[in-house]
Amino acid sequence: MILHSFIIADVEDPEIYAAGPILDWQKTEEGKWVMENVIEHPIFHITLDNDAFAYKVIITGKLTPEATTFFTLKYK
Repeated sequence: MILHSFIIADVEDPEIYAAGPILDWQKTEEGKWVMENVIEHPIFHITLDNDAFAYKVIITGKLTPEATTFFTLKYK
């Protein structure tokens, strides 16, 4: 399930530039809830966003069906 996503500029090393926003997200109410309720540690994926000439960072993870419902209703 996609837990969070964001765009970063076209940079030389997107993994370094993605680290800050990922950490900031983990400190939010949503990020803290996800980190406490996720089944496996979330994984981030970096893909090219050709429309924006940037990178899209997508954080995915697995939640229980109950947690998925709560997450969808509260945060999405």
